[in-house]
Amino acid sequence: MKRRYVTTDVFTRTRFGGNPLAVVLDADELDGPGMQAIAREFNYSETTFVLPPADPAHTAHVRIFTPAEELPFAGHPNVGTAYALARIGRVFDKPTGDTMVFEEQAGLVPVRLRFEADEPVGAQLTAPQPLRIGASVPASRVAACLGLAEADILTGRHAPLVASVGTTFLVAELRDRAALRRIRPDAAGFAALPAEGRKLLVYSADADPARLDARMFFTPAGVVEDPATGSANAALAALLAQLSAENDTTLHLRITQGEDMGRPSLLLTEVDKAAGVIAAVRIGGHCVPVMEGLIDA
Repeated sequence: MKRRYVTTDVFTRTRFGGNPLAVVLDADELDGPGMQAIAREFNYSETTFVLPPADPAHTAHVRIFTPAEELPFAGHPNVGTAYALARIGRVFDKPTGDTMVFEEQAGLVPVRLRFEADEPVGAQLTAPQPLRIGASVPASRVAACLGLAEADILTGRHAPLVASVGTTFLVAELRDRAALRRIRPDAAGFAALPAEGRKLLVYSADADPARLDARMFFTPAGVVEDPATGSANAALAALLAQLSAENDTTLHLRITQGEDMGRPSLLLTEVDKAAGVIAAVRIGGHCVPVMEGLIDA
């Protein structure tokens, strides 16, 4: 059977920047192993498969695969899938409109499209789960994963710790942008981490607390480094909002990622905090189309 697919670069306005995503539009009758095989063939950090929703009030059921595993939720796949469907204009014989709701393993993911001159240019998702903060990991073990000195890992704001708004990551702050550039991932260091820590987001704030630089390493999924990771940066933004002394605010962060691997990305986050509690986490950005075609599968 021939199945349509499109690809898009996510969290960028520049083709061949950002994070590439493959979207398989005709996923009916594909089982999990079949989807996994297609994801390995594309070999992108993620590939999505668009299926009819269980509830007709929702837009679609979306399954997300890395080259090695299925994910319950991820950021750039939702932003890119919504953008791809908006460019087509219809999904399962319904007009796409300016909002979508995707059914995923982690729950419902609302997505709002962004338009310029009536053309879709990107999207913003709302995370499907509240912030969850898990165990901390010694700075020395994070440093061993990254080929850095323990002094390069900051612990004043928070120790390296597990955080999630739908998918779990280990989050650590580095001393500065220069430390980010010096990273040399060490496979043995990652193997020594607990399973929840093997998806590692590291960031630096330098002088501007509203602008962060980040790198993401995703070794269990067959991806050494990811150029733009919406779910991880959404968890990071929620964590920083939770740690903030302000109890009623909306935290806005501009996060750059992918620059050290030649795929610069910009992720825009918003976190609503009310009475000291995280109420909503949103992340979005721009997208550009790249390819379309057919798969024999």
